[in-house]
Amino acid sequence: MRSRREYSRVLLDTSFLLPTLGIAVGRHDATVRRCLLKLSQAGAEIYFSRYSLLEAAWLAARLVRKGVFDSYTYATGLESIVRSGRYNQVSESPEVYLTAIRLYELGHTDMIDNLLYASSRHLGLGLLTLDEELRAFIHDKGLEDTLISPDDILES
Repeated sequence: MRSRREYSRVLLDTSFLLPTLGIAVGRHDATVRRCLLKLSQAGAEIYFSRYSLLEAAWLAARLVRKGVFDSYTYATGLESIVRSGRYNQVSESPEVYLTAIRLYELGHTDMIDNLLYASSRHLGLGLLTLDEELRAFIHDKGLEDTLISPDDILES
């Protein structure tokens, strides 16, 4: 388990942006909300990637097709993420892209996850994620573990 200090700078996986955008996270919804509240109460620096917003837009498009999209909540949440000052946007360096491609070469084909992990690694951020497949890949390949699970946050 990481120390509390290591949770002071956290990059959010897409799942942790979805509630702000009015998109449910399914069975993880309550856990995600509790994590966000705890990070906020602890005064953690919260980071997001433009690629998470892209992934969230794909999910929003799916909700539009189903006729269950709340455009007002999405727009309000998007404004909050991008302009409120509470969230910080990461800037991906060339090294981040090269690391993401290397992860792909190693067998992890989700490029959004690859970019998020590479960003966390190069920027010294913890990556808060629900993604057990990414976690297993990182461990199996012996890569630097920057991942934070919801349990890490909630039990700290």
